[in-house]
Amino acid sequence: MDTTSSTPSPPPRALIRAIWRGHRLLVRLSGARLGLPAPRRGKRMGMMRVHAIGRNSGEPRPVVLGYFDDGDALVTLAMNGWAAADPSWLKNLRAHPEVRVDLGRTRRTVRARIAAGEEHERLWARFADYPGWGDLDAFAIRRPKGTAVVVLDPA
Repeated sequence: MDTTSSTPSPPPRALIRAIWRGHRLLVRLSGARLGLPAPRRGKRMGMMRVHAIGRNSGEPRPVVLGYFDDGDALVTLAMNGWAAADPSWLKNLRAHPEVRVDLGRTRRTVRARIAAGEEHERLWARFADYPGWGDLDAFAIRRPKGTAVVVLDPA
């Protein structure tokens, strides 16, 4: 029997995509009254809807993401279901960093940036305060370029 540690497998990509599509639909149909709870440290991540702008189309591309607060900033991971490629929404934020976010029925304008160095390490460690992420370090090994920690600062 092999007792060596191996990288855990995330849920199937099709399942992840189906769950997120359903969640986006719930948020849209409820007018953001459902599906965008605030984060509660030690209990759950918050959920926000980010109104990204398509880097090529210029069209709105809303996406629902998990987050936590870091002072006035909102923090999320650009993980794309742990696939190797960056998620499209991250590419869109790099092209158009100033966006609107919905936090429940509250709207904010924010400016996206990628955390680096000590800030990246500090924020990465904070994800452990919110259940449901699993072993982030083990999953991150699956991504050859690393996983961006995205900070959304008030604009």
